[in-house]
Amino acid sequence: MPKKGKQKNTQNKAKHAKLMQRKKNKLLKEKEATKARLKAIVQKVNEAKKN
Repeated sequence: MPKKGKQKNTQNKAKHAKLMQRKKNKLLKEKEATKARLKAIVQKVNEAKKN
């Protein structure tokens, strides 16, 4: 049977989920930025090779 009264740990769980989502988004953005930077470098090197 469910307990009566307010639920336990819902605020902590919500806060933790928010922080973990923020961390995951930050890592994804950093990864995409690194990919973009490397792609630009490779493109620049290829242009230099053609000339």
